[in-house]
Amino acid sequence: MALALAIDLGGTKVEAALVDAAGTIVPGSRTRIATGAAAAADRGVLERALTGVIAHCRSLPGWSMVTAVGVGAAGPIDRTAGTISPVNLPSARSFPLVDMVARESGLSDVTLRLDGTCIALAEVWLGAARGATNALVFVVSTGIGGGIISDGRLLAGGSGNAGHLGQVIVGDIHGDAAASTVEERASGPHAVAWAQRQGWSGTTGEELAAAYRDGDIIAVSAVARSAQAIGIGLASTATLLDLDLAVIGGGFSFVADDFAPQIEAAAHAACVNAYAARLRVVRAELGGDAPLIGAAALVHRRDLL
Repeated sequence: MALALAIDLGGTKVEAALVDAAGTIVPGSRTRIATGAAAAADRGVLERALTGVIAHCRSLPGWSMVTAVGVGAAGPIDRTAGTISPVNLPSARSFPLVDMVARESGLSDVTLRLDGTCIALAEVWLGAARGATNALVFVVSTGIGGGIISDGRLLAGGSGNAGHLGQVIVGDIHGDAAASTVEERASGPHAVAWAQRQGWSGTTGEELAAAYRDGDIIAVSAVARSAQAIGIGLASTATLLDLDLAVIGGGFSFVADDFAPQIEAAAHAACVNAYAARLRVVRAELGGDAPLIGAAALVHRRDLL
């Protein structure tokens, strides 16, 4: 039975596991090392975490069945060079991730993709996008990113960064263009910050969710504002790519039970062409397992690449 070494590298942690060809994470193989804020300033923190999770997996009885490595990483990435330059990890600019993984694992077959791309692969393989041929899978959390499946295949783009829904412009630009993006208007921290500017006294996305359930008018407005920005971004994406389905995951997606329907309604309202307005918005199914399952799909489901 062939196994894949799956690695997920994010802004605050590095995680790895062995995953079989059915997409099942091998029990006891999953390991995670937190890097925290220190990794933003010290590349060594990231290097040590990566070395640690790979070493753990290499010590497992099933290591002899590992044939290749799939890696999902925060972006931007450069899949040709095998490097990453995560926005939230300044110390990791042009970090030679593929070379380091190959060296530490002893495996030459290493495939790198954006973390949002891996989540999309996971949901298409085993989750909410099973059977979909034209879909966007995206995460709403500290940031907003995703991956695109077009005509049944992964749409990675020239550098591997296709799917950055968070950087789509959804408003008039006055000064810094970033202020008019989906992410600046809809991510968890930005939704909380907007609510605070309106006089709300809370500090976290969890508190915003509780306030929304209690009917707090500012919290309700903050959630609606977030849903509208995402919906407008999806309308543009669906119009450009002729999508059938959008799958939403990430911690902030649980800010409201009706968050997905709100987003779908906003997307439909913003669509100019009828074909784009057929877009459905549903919740992801794989949760925290998606990044590793998607990284393993880079090995086991190369038919999707």
